[in-house]
Amino acid sequence: MDLELAGKKALVTGGTRGVGRGIVLALARHGVDVLTCYRQESEAVTSLERELKEIGGQHHLVRADLADPEQVGALMAEARSRFGRLDLVVNNAGAISHVPYEQLTLAQWQQVIDTNLTAVHLVTQAAIPMMTAGGSVVSIGSKSSEVGIPLRAHYTATKAALRGLTRSLAKEYGAKGLRFNVLALGVIRTEAMDAMPAQQRELLTKRYQDKTALGRLGEPDEVAGAVLWLASDLSRYVTGATVHVDGGIS
Repeated sequence: MDLELAGKKALVTGGTRGVGRGIVLALARHGVDVLTCYRQESEAVTSLERELKEIGGQHHLVRADLADPEQVGALMAEARSRFGRLDLVVNNAGAISHVPYEQLTLAQWQQVIDTNLTAVHLVTQAAIPMMTAGGSVVSIGSKSSEVGIPLRAHYTATKAALRGLTRSLAKEYGAKGLRFNVLALGVIRTEAMDAMPAQQRELLTKRYQDKTALGRLGEPDEVAGAVLWLASDLSRYVTGATVHVDGGIS
């Protein structure tokens, strides 16, 4: 199916691994020119560059730590210089840690807040002047913002905040034809899970499969499918929404 995305320009934060990588590759295969960022050099960066070159298009990978506002500014300047405009922004980059709340330090709190919330604010704020009617901003959220997860109070707080931010921006910029939505993800199988010790991975997989209506974990390309929809005119009347991509997890 032709979603008529060819030639559009997209920024995807944190696009070299996991869900972000799936989104970047899916957009590229639909003819979107993609700028993405990563925090540190790795084989994942090199292999993504290689895959994008094989697909073809104007794609760029930029090193940027989104917890640093100056590096966010440099990333957005790069987007303006490379593309001149943005049709799609996917706020995917995120940080997570598992800490008992009573032991959660201010530095640990701030690191997750800076990456998961402040960076989304800075990226989105800088992107809006580059976007015209029909532009779409998608922020990657989590089912955890509804149910809560022990040891992740700081992470869950940021994902809940994304919903409020998104609803407000949808109302503020709707008259300009810009759309803002959140994807609330369930448990998605990524390289991080594959890297776990086998027993731990099997226990985790079974635990969440049993909680999920579809009886399995999600895949990055299934998240990418939702992004493609929100990037296209098929979703032109969808804004301010939280779309669940969670397999019916409870």
